[in-house]
Amino acid sequence: MPEYAYITMDMTNALSIQNLVKRYAKTAKSPEKLALNDVSLEVPKGSMFALLGPNGAGKSTLINILAGLVTKTSGKAFAWDIDLDIDPRGVRSAIGVVPQEINFDPFFTPKQILDIQAGMYGVPSAERRTMELLSMMGLADKADAYTRQLSGGMRRRLMVAKAMVHNPPILILDEPTAGVDIELRQQLWANVRALNQQGTTVILTTHYLEEAEELCDRIAIINHGRVIANESKENLLGKIEGKDIRFRVDRDVTTLPDTLKAYHARTEGTRTIALTYAPKDVKADALITAVQAAGYKIEDVSTRNSDLEDVFLQLTRAAA
Repeated sequence: MPEYAYITMDMTNALSIQNLVKRYAKTAKSPEKLALNDVSLEVPKGSMFALLGPNGAGKSTLINILAGLVTKTSGKAFAWDIDLDIDPRGVRSAIGVVPQEINFDPFFTPKQILDIQAGMYGVPSAERRTMELLSMMGLADKADAYTRQLSGGMRRRLMVAKAMVHNPPILILDEPTAGVDIELRQQLWANVRALNQQGTTVILTTHYLEEAEELCDRIAIINHGRVIANESKENLLGKIEGKDIRFRVDRDVTTLPDTLKAYHARTEGTRTIALTYAPKDVKADALITAVQAAGYKIEDVSTRNSDLEDVFLQLTRAAA
């Protein structure tokens, strides 16, 4: 077991980033780029944490710094209370990274791949959990098959097992379900939930915002190298109080009455009136009354609460 370099800090966080800066120097082909601009965030131990942002926002740079692939310009980073400056190897040992790209030799079997990866981390043969991890990922029956024979979803799950061979307390999943069909995506998330329930802190980056909303209890959004939100999912979703309600009416809507325009009324199709309102200020029955007072008979009603996509778009557009 390596001797990790601990310092006195808040022991409740799996990951602590303080004023992190990454500046790429100017080259002949590209100007200087500030990839991370004074980034600070904390990931509680045992949490399911989402790190979201548009392409080029800085997510991969942050992950690569922790993984030892990129050198930070300034700032501090701690993984499982280990200081990146003092013990970078200890930080890498505390983290398992599942990259976007599937990267293993197609002529090895899953069992061989996990044994080789464990050996690279210095895990003794007697302490390796190869078959345990393959069983956890639903791949025990494929242990001796060539990986080139595995489906895309199986290869993704093998990548998770590969990242866990050294039993890291933190698992980072970088776009793990890109290109994976719905059924296999659900299987992967069931496996990841099981790891989290066993105590593994999971950090997820994804462009499927509904996944982050369903799975994660805390969410950070990064844009142009800066953290523009970092709070619980409930608080983040509460930033947008608008709610949509749609009325399907008995005839075509040609002109919206002025009485409905106060509720941001709009037509969808020929017979649907859509309104946006804040439930704390306006009751739904007042909207029903307004539609009926305009001379329409309501045939159907549907509502939609604001979701993470609404919050994400509002915050990233405001920060653009």
